[in-house]
Amino acid sequence: MNSQPTIKKETKNKIRVEFDRTPLKDRLKAKFGNMSFYTDIVWYLFRFIILLGVSYIVLYPFFTKIAASFMSPDDFIDVTVMLIPKYPSLDQYKYIFLENEYVKAFFNTLSLSLISAILQTFVSCLVGYGLAKFKFKGNALVMGAVILTMVVPHGTVYLSMFMEFRYFDLFKLFGLLDFAGYEGIIKALTGNTIQLTGTFWPMVILSITGLAFKNGLYVFMMRQFFRGVPDELEESAYIDGSGTFRTFLQIIIPLSVPMMITIFLFAFSWQWTDDFYTEMFMSSNRSLVLMPDIVAVPKSLETSYAGTELYNSAINNTCGLMIIMPLVIMYLFCQRYLVQGIERSGIVG
Repeated sequence: MNSQPTIKKETKNKIRVEFDRTPLKDRLKAKFGNMSFYTDIVWYLFRFIILLGVSYIVLYPFFTKIAASFMSPDDFIDVTVMLIPKYPSLDQYKYIFLENEYVKAFFNTLSLSLISAILQTFVSCLVGYGLAKFKFKGNALVMGAVILTMVVPHGTVYLSMFMEFRYFDLFKLFGLLDFAGYEGIIKALTGNTIQLTGTFWPMVILSITGLAFKNGLYVFMMRQFFRGVPDELEESAYIDGSGTFRTFLQIIIPLSVPMMITIFLFAFSWQWTDDFYTEMFMSSNRSLVLMPDIVAVPKSLETSYAGTELYNSAINNTCGLMIIMPLVIMYLFCQRYLVQGIERSGIVG
Protein backbone atom coordinates (compact mmCIF):
# COMPACT_ATOMS: atom_id res chain seq x y z
CA MET A 1 0.00 0.00 0.00
CA ASN A 2 1.54 3.27 -1.13
CA SER A 3 1.57 6.10 1.38
CA GLN A 4 1.72 9.80 0.59
CA PRO A 5 5.18 11.33 0.88
CA THR A 6 5.75 13.39 4.01
CA ILE A 7 7.39 16.79 3.97
CA LYS A 8 10.12 17.08 6.55
CA LYS A 9 10.60 20.11 8.73
CA GLU A 10 13.93 20.92 7.06
CA THR A 11 12.21 20.94 3.65
CA LYS A 12 9.56 23.36 4.90
CA ASN A 13 12.21 25.71 6.27
CA LYS A 14 14.11 25.55 3.00
CA ILE A 15 10.98 26.42 1.01
CA ARG A 16 10.23 29.32 3.37
CA VAL A 17 13.77 30.70 3.04
CA GLU A 18 13.67 30.46 -0.74
CA PHE A 19 10.29 32.22 -0.81
CA ASP A 20 11.63 35.06 1.37
CA ARG A 21 14.56 35.52 -1.03
CA THR A 22 12.32 35.93 -4.08
CA PRO A 23 11.59 39.51 -5.26
CA LEU A 24 8.71 41.36 -3.60
CA LYS A 25 6.79 41.59 -6.87
CA ASP A 26 6.82 37.80 -7.31
CA ARG A 27 5.80 37.23 -3.70
CA LEU A 28 2.83 39.63 -3.98
CA LYS A 29 1.80 37.98 -7.24
CA ALA A 30 1.94 34.54 -5.66
CA LYS A 31 -0.08 35.67 -2.66
CA PHE A 32 -2.72 37.93 -4.27
CA GLY A 33 -2.81 36.57 -7.78
CA ASN A 34 -4.66 33.32 -7.11
CA MET A 35 -8.40 32.76 -7.04
CA SER A 36 -8.49 31.19 -3.55
CA PHE A 37 -7.41 34.48 -1.97
CA TYR A 38 -10.35 36.39 -3.48
CA THR A 39 -12.73 33.53 -2.67
CA ASP A 40 -11.72 33.76 0.99
CA ILE A 41 -12.26 37.55 0.96
CA VAL A 42 -15.77 37.19 -0.50
CA TRP A 43 -16.64 34.49 2.03
CA TYR A 44 -15.39 36.59 4.96
CA LEU A 45 -17.33 39.64 3.75
CA PHE A 46 -20.47 37.57 3.30
CA ARG A 47 -20.24 36.18 6.84
CA PHE A 48 -19.53 39.63 8.25
CA ILE A 49 -22.57 41.16 6.53
CA ILE A 50 -24.84 38.33 7.69
CA LEU A 51 -23.62 38.58 11.30
CA LEU A 52 -23.90 42.36 11.22
CA GLY A 53 -27.47 42.17 9.92
CA VAL A 54 -28.53 39.57 12.49
CA SER A 55 -26.89 41.57 15.30
CA TYR A 56 -28.70 44.69 14.16
CA ILE A 57 -32.08 42.94 14.12
CA VAL A 58 -31.52 41.43 17.57
CA LEU A 59 -29.89 44.40 19.33
CA TYR A 60 -31.68 47.37 17.78
CA PRO A 61 -34.85 47.01 19.92
CA PHE A 62 -32.68 47.03 23.06
CA PHE A 63 -30.80 50.13 21.91
CA THR A 64 -34.07 51.97 21.27
CA LYS A 65 -35.45 51.03 24.71
CA ILE A 66 -32.25 52.06 26.47
CA ALA A 67 -32.16 55.37 24.59
CA ALA A 68 -35.85 56.04 25.34
CA SER A 69 -35.27 55.43 29.04
CA PHE A 70 -33.09 58.56 29.17
CA MET A 71 -35.52 60.79 27.24
CA SER A 72 -37.66 63.51 28.75
CA PRO A 73 -41.31 64.05 27.73
CA ASP A 74 -40.24 66.81 25.32
CA ASP A 75 -38.07 64.37 23.37
CA PHE A 76 -41.10 62.24 22.48
CA ILE A 77 -42.87 65.07 20.67
CA ASP A 78 -39.73 66.30 18.90
CA VAL A 79 -39.64 64.70 15.44
CA THR A 80 -35.90 65.39 15.14
CA VAL A 81 -35.09 63.07 18.06
CA MET A 82 -34.32 59.49 17.03
CA LEU A 83 -32.01 57.66 19.42
CA ILE A 84 -30.02 60.42 21.10
CA PRO A 85 -32.18 62.55 23.46
CA LYS A 86 -31.91 66.33 23.30
CA TYR A 87 -32.89 66.71 26.95
CA PRO A 88 -31.50 63.63 28.71
CA SER A 89 -33.05 62.83 32.05
CA LEU A 90 -32.89 60.14 34.75
CA ASP A 91 -36.44 60.80 35.96
CA GLN A 92 -37.73 57.45 34.72
CA TYR A 93 -35.19 55.48 36.73
CA LYS A 94 -35.54 57.77 39.72
CA TYR A 95 -39.31 57.57 40.12
CA ILE A 96 -39.55 53.87 39.25
CA PHE A 97 -36.98 53.24 41.97
CA LEU A 98 -38.74 55.44 44.54
CA GLU A 99 -42.45 55.14 43.80
CA ASN A 100 -42.78 51.62 42.38
CA GLU A 101 -41.10 50.02 45.43
CA TYR A 102 -38.20 48.67 43.43
CA VAL A 103 -36.05 47.82 46.48
CA LYS A 104 -38.87 45.90 48.16
CA ALA A 105 -39.69 44.05 44.95
CA PHE A 106 -36.00 43.27 44.43
CA PHE A 107 -35.49 41.57 47.79
CA ASN A 108 -38.84 39.75 47.70
CA THR A 109 -38.12 38.40 44.23
CA LEU A 110 -34.52 37.59 45.21
CA SER A 111 -35.72 35.52 48.18
CA LEU A 112 -38.33 33.65 46.14
CA SER A 113 -35.98 33.04 43.22
CA LEU A 114 -33.15 31.78 45.44
CA ILE A 115 -35.40 29.39 47.35
CA SER A 116 -37.02 28.05 44.19
CA ALA A 117 -33.74 27.77 42.25
CA ILE A 118 -31.89 25.93 45.04
CA LEU A 119 -34.73 23.47 45.59
CA GLN A 120 -35.26 22.86 41.87
CA THR A 121 -31.54 22.32 41.31
CA PHE A 122 -31.25 19.72 44.07
CA VAL A 123 -34.47 17.92 43.14
CA SER A 124 -33.56 17.86 39.45
CA CYS A 125 -30.12 16.50 40.28
CA LEU A 126 -31.56 13.76 42.51
CA VAL A 127 -34.33 12.71 40.11
CA GLY A 128 -32.10 12.95 37.04
CA TYR A 129 -29.47 10.75 38.70
CA GLY A 130 -32.08 8.13 39.61
CA LEU A 131 -33.50 8.02 36.10
CA ALA A 132 -30.06 7.86 34.47
CA LYS A 133 -28.29 5.31 36.67
CA PHE A 134 -30.92 3.00 38.15
CA LYS A 135 -32.93 0.49 36.16
CA PHE A 136 -36.29 -0.16 37.79
CA LYS A 137 -39.81 -0.97 36.67
CA GLY A 138 -41.54 2.20 35.64
CA ASN A 139 -38.37 4.10 34.73
CA ALA A 140 -39.70 4.90 31.27
CA LEU A 141 -43.10 5.77 32.75
CA VAL A 142 -41.54 8.27 35.16
CA MET A 143 -39.49 9.78 32.34
CA GLY A 144 -42.66 10.04 30.28
CA ALA A 145 -44.32 11.93 33.13
CA VAL A 146 -41.35 14.30 33.21
CA ILE A 147 -41.70 14.93 29.47
CA LEU A 148 -45.45 15.43 29.97
CA THR A 149 -44.81 18.29 32.38
CA MET A 150 -42.83 19.96 29.59
CA VAL A 151 -45.52 19.42 26.96
CA VAL A 152 -48.75 20.29 28.79
CA PRO A 153 -49.49 24.05 28.57
CA HIS A 154 -49.50 25.75 31.95
CA GLY A 155 -52.82 27.42 31.24
CA THR A 156 -54.62 24.06 31.21
CA VAL A 157 -53.82 23.46 34.89
CA TYR A 158 -54.31 27.05 36.03
CA LEU A 159 -57.67 26.64 37.78
CA SER A 160 -56.99 23.23 39.32
CA MET A 161 -53.60 24.31 40.65
CA PHE A 162 -54.99 27.53 42.09
CA MET A 163 -57.84 25.70 43.85
CA GLU A 164 -55.41 23.11 45.21
CA PHE A 165 -53.37 25.74 47.03
CA ARG A 166 -56.30 28.02 47.83
CA TYR A 167 -57.92 25.15 49.75
CA PHE A 168 -54.82 23.13 50.55
CA ASP A 169 -55.47 19.72 52.12
CA LEU A 170 -52.53 17.33 51.70
CA PHE A 171 -53.82 13.82 50.91
CA LYS A 172 -57.22 14.98 52.25
CA LEU A 173 -55.75 14.68 55.74
CA PHE A 174 -58.10 17.20 57.31
CA GLY A 175 -61.09 15.43 55.82
CA LEU A 176 -59.94 12.12 57.33
CA LEU A 177 -59.48 13.75 60.71
CA ASP A 178 -62.97 15.19 60.47
CA PHE A 179 -64.28 11.71 59.74
CA ALA A 180 -62.40 10.37 62.77
CA GLY A 181 -64.20 12.76 65.09
CA TYR A 182 -61.76 15.66 65.30
CA GLU A 183 -63.92 18.02 63.27
CA GLY A 184 -64.18 20.72 65.93
CA ILE A 185 -60.44 20.91 66.53
CA ILE A 186 -59.54 20.90 62.85
CA LYS A 187 -62.08 23.57 61.98
CA ALA A 188 -60.88 25.74 64.84
CA LEU A 189 -57.27 25.48 63.66
CA THR A 190 -57.57 25.46 59.89
CA GLY A 191 -61.19 25.68 58.83
CA ASN A 192 -60.76 22.22 57.21
CA THR A 193 -58.22 23.59 54.70
CA ILE A 194 -55.20 25.91 54.66
CA GLN A 195 -54.98 28.90 52.34
CA LEU A 196 -51.46 28.97 50.94
CA THR A 197 -52.08 31.58 48.24
CA GLY A 198 -50.48 34.92 48.94
CA THR A 199 -47.35 33.24 50.32
CA PHE A 200 -44.19 31.60 49.01
CA TRP A 201 -45.41 28.13 50.01
CA PRO A 202 -46.98 27.16 46.65
CA MET A 203 -43.68 27.78 44.85
CA VAL A 204 -41.74 25.96 47.59
CA ILE A 205 -44.01 22.91 47.41
CA LEU A 206 -43.93 22.84 43.60
CA SER A 207 -40.12 23.10 43.66
CA ILE A 208 -39.73 20.28 46.20
CA THR A 209 -42.03 17.98 44.21
CA GLY A 210 -40.35 18.77 40.89
CA LEU A 211 -43.44 20.41 39.38
CA ALA A 212 -42.32 24.03 39.33
CA PHE A 213 -41.88 26.15 36.23
CA LYS A 214 -39.64 24.33 33.67
CA ASN A 215 -38.69 21.70 36.27
CA GLY A 216 -39.22 18.90 33.75
CA LEU A 217 -36.60 20.45 31.48
CA TYR A 218 -34.09 20.59 34.34
CA VAL A 219 -34.67 16.91 35.17
CA PHE A 220 -34.17 15.98 31.52
CA MET A 221 -30.93 17.98 31.33
CA MET A 222 -29.54 16.37 34.49
CA ARG A 223 -30.54 12.90 33.23
CA GLN A 224 -28.70 13.49 29.97
CA PHE A 225 -25.64 14.68 31.88
CA PHE A 226 -25.56 11.72 34.27
CA ARG A 227 -25.90 9.26 31.40
CA GLY A 228 -22.48 10.48 30.25
CA VAL A 229 -20.85 9.83 33.63
CA PRO A 230 -18.86 6.52 33.54
CA ASP A 231 -20.37 3.74 35.64
CA GLU A 232 -16.87 2.72 36.74
CA LEU A 233 -16.73 5.68 39.12
CA GLU A 234 -19.73 4.44 41.07
CA GLU A 235 -18.65 0.81 40.92
CA SER A 236 -15.26 1.65 42.40
CA ALA A 237 -16.96 3.60 45.19
CA TYR A 238 -19.28 0.67 45.94
CA ILE A 239 -16.28 -1.67 46.10
CA ASP A 240 -14.66 0.64 48.67
CA GLY A 241 -17.77 0.33 50.84
CA SER A 242 -19.52 3.57 49.94
CA GLY A 243 -23.31 3.55 49.93
CA THR A 244 -25.55 4.91 47.20
CA PHE A 245 -26.35 8.20 48.88
CA ARG A 246 -22.76 8.77 50.00
CA THR A 247 -21.52 8.07 46.47
CA PHE A 248 -24.05 10.55 45.15
CA LEU A 249 -22.95 13.29 47.57
CA GLN A 250 -19.18 12.77 47.51
CA ILE A 251 -18.54 11.70 43.90
CA ILE A 252 -21.48 12.57 41.66
CA ILE A 253 -22.31 16.01 43.05
CA PRO A 254 -18.74 17.40 42.68
CA LEU A 255 -18.66 16.17 39.08
CA SER A 256 -21.95 17.86 38.24
CA VAL A 257 -21.20 21.32 39.67
CA PRO A 258 -21.05 23.09 36.26
CA MET A 259 -24.32 21.46 35.23
CA MET A 260 -25.95 22.34 38.55
CA ILE A 261 -24.85 25.96 38.14
CA THR A 262 -26.47 25.97 34.71
CA ILE A 263 -29.73 24.60 36.13
CA PHE A 264 -29.58 27.12 38.97
CA LEU A 265 -29.13 30.01 36.54
CA PHE A 266 -32.04 28.86 34.39
CA ALA A 267 -34.32 28.31 37.39
CA PHE A 268 -33.34 31.60 39.00
CA SER A 269 -33.82 33.71 35.87
CA TRP A 270 -37.15 32.10 34.91
CA GLN A 271 -38.50 32.56 38.42
CA TRP A 272 -37.19 36.13 38.49
CA THR A 273 -39.22 37.14 35.44
CA ASP A 274 -42.19 34.80 35.97
CA ASP A 275 -45.62 36.39 36.01
CA PHE A 276 -47.77 33.28 35.48
CA TYR A 277 -47.31 31.52 38.82
CA THR A 278 -46.75 34.70 40.79
CA GLU A 279 -49.97 36.18 39.42
CA MET A 280 -51.78 32.93 40.17
CA PHE A 281 -50.64 32.44 43.75
CA MET A 282 -49.67 35.88 45.06
CA SER A 283 -52.10 38.35 43.52
CA SER A 284 -54.26 38.12 46.64
CA ASN A 285 -51.45 39.53 48.80
CA ARG A 286 -51.08 43.15 47.71
CA SER A 287 -48.36 43.80 50.28
CA LEU A 288 -46.10 41.23 48.62
CA VAL A 289 -44.48 43.21 45.81
CA LEU A 290 -42.50 41.26 43.20
CA MET A 291 -40.58 42.34 40.13
CA PRO A 292 -43.50 42.03 37.65
CA ASP A 293 -45.51 44.37 39.91
CA ILE A 294 -43.23 47.35 39.32
CA VAL A 295 -44.27 47.63 35.66
CA ALA A 296 -46.44 50.72 36.01
CA VAL A 297 -46.24 54.45 35.37
CA PRO A 298 -45.21 56.32 38.55
CA LYS A 299 -47.59 59.07 39.57
CA SER A 300 -44.87 61.70 39.33
CA LEU A 301 -44.43 60.86 35.62
CA GLU A 302 -48.10 60.90 34.66
CA THR A 303 -48.76 63.44 31.91
CA SER A 304 -51.60 64.43 29.59
CA TYR A 305 -49.78 65.89 26.60
CA ALA A 306 -49.73 64.70 22.99
CA GLY A 307 -46.98 62.10 23.44
CA THR A 308 -48.44 60.40 26.50
CA GLU A 309 -48.77 56.94 24.94
CA LEU A 310 -45.19 56.91 23.68
CA TYR A 311 -43.89 58.21 27.00
CA ASN A 312 -45.86 55.66 29.05
CA SER A 313 -44.65 52.88 26.76
CA ALA A 314 -41.06 54.03 27.29
CA ILE A 315 -41.60 54.01 31.07
CA ASN A 316 -42.91 50.43 30.95
CA ASN A 317 -39.88 49.44 28.87
CA THR A 318 -37.61 51.09 31.43
CA CYS A 319 -39.29 49.00 34.13
CA GLY A 320 -38.45 45.92 32.07
CA LEU A 321 -34.82 47.02 31.76
CA MET A 322 -34.59 47.48 35.53
CA ILE A 323 -36.07 44.02 36.03
CA ILE A 324 -33.56 42.23 33.78
CA MET A 325 -30.53 44.28 34.86
CA PRO A 326 -29.68 41.99 37.84
CA LEU A 327 -29.90 38.98 35.52
CA VAL A 328 -27.52 40.59 33.02
CA ILE A 329 -25.01 41.27 35.80
CA MET A 330 -25.34 37.71 37.10
CA TYR A 331 -24.77 36.19 33.65
CA LEU A 332 -21.69 38.34 33.10
CA PHE A 333 -20.04 36.59 36.03
CA CYS A 334 -21.48 33.10 35.45
CA GLN A 335 -21.44 32.73 31.67
CA ARG A 336 -18.39 30.43 31.75
CA TYR A 337 -20.23 27.92 33.96
CA LEU A 338 -23.34 28.26 31.81
CA VAL A 339 -21.44 27.34 28.64
CA GLN A 340 -19.71 24.41 30.36
CA GLY A 341 -23.01 23.06 31.66
CA ILE A 342 -24.74 23.25 28.28
CA GLU A 343 -21.78 21.54 26.59
CA ARG A 344 -21.88 18.68 29.09
CA SER A 345 -25.66 18.29 29.14
CA GLY A 346 -25.68 16.16 26.00
CA ILE A 347 -28.59 18.15 24.55
CA VAL A 348 -26.57 19.80 21.80
CA GLY A 349 -24.31 18.28 19.30
